[in-house]
Amino acid sequence: MQQGKYIKWFAVAATIGMLLILLGGALVTKTESGMGCGRSWPSCNGELIPEKITAEVLIEFSHRLVTGAVGILIVVLAVWAWRKYGHIRETKFLAVMAVFFLVLQALIGAAQVLWGQGDFILALHFGISLISFASVLLLTLLIFEVDRKFDADRLVIGRKLRIHTIGVTLYSYIVVYTGALVRHTDSSLICSDWPLCRNDQFALPNNMYEWVQMGHRFAAGMIVLWLAYIAWHAFKNYKEQRVIYWGWIIAFIIVVLQATTGMLVVLTKLNLVVALLHSLLISLLFGLLCYMILLVSRSRAKAK
Repeated sequence: MQQGKYIKWFAVAATIGMLLILLGGALVTKTESGMGCGRSWPSCNGELIPEKITAEVLIEFSHRLVTGAVGILIVVLAVWAWRKYGHIRETKFLAVMAVFFLVLQALIGAAQVLWGQGDFILALHFGISLISFASVLLLTLLIFEVDRKFDADRLVIGRKLRIHTIGVTLYSYIVVYTGALVRHTDSSLICSDWPLCRNDQFALPNNMYEWVQMGHRFAAGMIVLWLAYIAWHAFKNYKEQRVIYWGWIIAFIIVVLQATTGMLVVLTKLNLVVALLHSLLISLLFGLLCYMILLVSRSRAKAK
């Protein structure tokens, strides 16, 4: 009984830590601190602990420390969950995913420092970390037996909602990638207005940067409409299954807040707090969508 209590606290710490990695990576990108430690890795400017501390060094070095410490937590959690909850069918898969994608994002970050990477490759970095975060989050939910509290084993999810759940989750990853591409191509303020690039004229984008920015806005607008439809469908047809009912309503609320912060990022000229909140909300949304995928898989397994 005591061991179950410890692993729950450990899982919460790992989840929060993974969220800090996501926000720390976003902070590094938004403050352009990626080269704060120069072209050396895992050392910082050739030193184990840098002597000369600037804002860029502090941000980049702190991000590396947090990633290393949380990485250890996640490996321990994965092994611990594997041994204690291996009988739950998703546990082993999620444990492997959490560790694999954490290592992969660390390697991409190291490669960027040592050799440099193109913008389109770097944009994958946040998305890869996001998969690791979602895996850790789902592991934590399994450990806390959230499924039992919501009677997830009794869910009956129709084919229509199953298709939309899988589709919108996959599509959300495209939205994440386009958003990361906006940051890595320095396209955040290429369009000074919102919702159009320039509200005084309706025209197609003039260059790659405007295409990246407006492409992300279009993708974000589509997911808002898609989640609005799914939330309406859940509200209409799944009132008796509260995890589905509330899950999609919360997803819609998050995506509206996400779109709002995206607008404010432009209007406030990249206010750092707003930009980090933007990253936080998409992380929470993706984690929730992945949980809905898990529920869909449970429903299909039960049907079989």
